[in-house]
Amino acid sequence: MTGQQTTSDFMLFLRSWATRPLEVAAIAPSSTRLARAMTTEIGRSSGHVLELGPGTGAFTRALLRNGVTENDLILVERNPVFAALLRRRYPGATMIEGDAQHLNLPVAGSVGAAISGLPLLSMPKQTVRDILSAVFQHLADGASLFQFTYGPRCPIPPQLLIELDLEASFQRWVPLNLPPASVYRIGRRPAKPEISGTLA
Repeated sequence: MTGQQTTSDFMLFLRSWATRPLEVAAIAPSSTRLARAMTTEIGRSSGHVLELGPGTGAFTRALLRNGVTENDLILVERNPVFAALLRRRYPGATMIEGDAQHLNLPVAGSVGAAISGLPLLSMPKQTVRDILSAVFQHLADGASLFQFTYGPRCPIPPQLLIELDLEASFQRWVPLNLPPASVYRIGRRPAKPEISGTLA
């Protein structure tokens, strides 16, 4: 991306933040450091990759650099300005302009990874529950959702993780981002082994 594009994206992000502060969690696009931290475990072998709230495409570019093909990208963006930009930049990707909580994709159960730039901390608990439920309906067994946050802990309440049979693990701290951010991996809880046998 050229310096002119970077400046243009920053101004676009700033205007969107000013008009939709609850939807756009930061005043600037995510840094390349955060993009690397969010996508380091995702590559060509992941297959379909679901991206929630891609904004101007900072994480999208990192995914493509990692070898994910444009045709394997599924971008979900509700901001019409960002959605129009993403359509121009990534015409081969599947572009869904709408809410992440109402996903209905033809690749249910076969998405290899998901990343989220959504501001979960500013969302009602029920909305977060709906988003997570929708995402994990589409993720393959063993696949994970990567979520970043500007807060001091995982943005998904522990009780909600228990309700959805999920678990969260801290992955990386990215201090050189605006603001500094943490990356978490969200995955299904491993099934408990069944205990069998007879009493003597």
